[in-house]
Amino acid sequence: MTYLDEMFGLANRTTIVAGGAGAIGSAMSEALLKAGAKVVIWSRSDDSLRIVQANLREIENSRDRIFTYRVDTNSEPQVTKALEQCKKEVGDAEILINAVGGNMGKSNLVETDLGLFPRIIELNLMAGLMVPTKVIAAHWIKHSIKGTIINLASMASYNPLSGVWAYDAAKAAVLNLTKATANELARHGIRVNAIAPGFFLGKQNRALLVDQKTNELTERGRAVIAHTPWGRFGDINELAGVTLFLASDKASGFVTGVCIPVDGGYLAYNI
Repeated sequence: MTYLDEMFGLANRTTIVAGGAGAIGSAMSEALLKAGAKVVIWSRSDDSLRIVQANLREIENSRDRIFTYRVDTNSEPQVTKALEQCKKEVGDAEILINAVGGNMGKSNLVETDLGLFPRIIELNLMAGLMVPTKVIAAHWIKHSIKGTIINLASMASYNPLSGVWAYDAAKAAVLNLTKATANELARHGIRVNAIAPGFFLGKQNRALLVDQKTNELTERGRAVIAHTPWGRFGDINELAGVTLFLASDKASGFVTGVCIPVDGGYLAYNI
């Protein structure tokens, strides 16, 4: 075993990636597989699970380490059942990645759809953190498993983005609850941290940042780049290193309650 294998390798460790069929979740799943982990992907969509499974099976020696389950992580009974299934078929999970999230629409404050608002909160905060964290942390505490949780925060966790009121509120709460759960769960040997991706082009935000007809940046896309010292959007694979760092007890065993931005300097921008 090389030093890097010892420091960052995750051989035979079981990881649940809730939202693992999305762009960020699948990139994190790929990194975990390449580090030797067994990866259990949860998603609400059978189609997305089939696609991500096919893509990840292209990774060498990974076919027997990929498992997919259809789970609505906003449902405590479904999460409980999926966790039991994971234990039976794969083994006890030691790492949880909460990658469920997203936004729906953009508006001025006075035009906010208050019917949509709680749905976005539920997606990013309940399904994206509270429900899976509650269920899995309870299981870990009961069975004395010293697990690791990685949440997905956002640039909006630090500074609100215009027009996405519910998303801003939810992601600010993700950062807050990352610290709160890290504090409470530390006595059980459970670490809780977060990653705050900057602007990475994906299905949910591409049309907002890039004109789909001309392939030129939209006004919002130009504003993002202007406020990103690195001068570009992120490459989704640039999340791999921080994922492995936070997942590895050897590399980050004394790290808990922190959020690491991967943002090309977006939060450091000044004039």
